[in-house]
Parts: sequence; C-alpha cells; structure tokens
Amino acid sequence: MTETPRPGDFPRHAYDKLRYADTDRLGHVNNAVFSTFFETGRVELLHDPAAPLHGPGCGFVIARVAIDYVAEILWPGKVDIATRVASVGRSSVRLEQALFQDGRHVASAESVVVHVDLAARRSSPLPPASVAALEACRRPPRASEGAIRAG
Repeated sequence: MTETPRPGDFPRHAYDKLRYADTDRLGHVNNAVFSTFFETGRVELLHDPAAPLHGPGCGFVIARVAIDYVAEILWPGKVDIATRVASVGRSSVRLEQALFQDGRHVASAESVVVHVDLAARRSSPLPPASVAALEACRRPPRASEGAIRAG
C-alpha cells in the first residue's frame, strides 16, 4: 500500500475489543497482538461458515505476512480490522489489511494465503466461485478517482 489507507478503502471490516492483557510495559498494545488482529480479519473473510471459500478437502495456509507499524494502539477501546483482496492467483490470494483505532491508521499488513489440498499437503486451484467472491472484495474506487469517461 503506497497511499495512507482510509477505512472506506476496504470492503470488509472486523472488530476486536482491546484487552488490558494486550498491553505491554510501555502501556500500549504489544506489537505481537497486531498479528492476531490481522489474523481475525483474514479468518472472517476466508472462513465464513455461511460462505466458505475453500474447496472440499481443502483449506488455507498462510505463506507470508509483512506488517508496517505506524502508530500506537492504546487501551481501552477497540480496533477496526480492514481487509481487501489485492490479487487472486491460481491457488493463492494476496490480501491488504489496515488497522484503525478511532479512525486513525495504526498499522498495515500484506499477506499471502494459499489454498491447499489437506490430504496431499499441496496447493490446489481455487474453485471458480471462490475466485468470484474474492474478486468482489477488491478495493472500492475512491470518489476522487472518478469514472473513466468514454471519448
């Protein structure tokens, strides 16, 4: 993500309540907890019981996570976990996520998850319906981007 993200840039949102136990000796939420927040957003997208995205006998495994810490998260409160699909491959999905506290951007992450055949322990092509659902979770256009006008 090159621009500063805004909550409206993301079609999916999950929320976690901050716990006192999430804080460290400096009084802010520990950096390790940020990873857990991002996991919550990924899981809510990929493992929705009403609309699972994995094929029969398959699941998702995480292949990469990169986190950029921007600002502190302070207890008490809640965190908004924003998620969007950046790209969809044959058997993988690249996600972009951002954390917001009270509308303030505090962290960004990029992750890659791979659709795997659980018995074979190998990557497996994403079902076409899952590809369509994931494509629907791309970043909505910003109002400032406007529509492309035909000549």
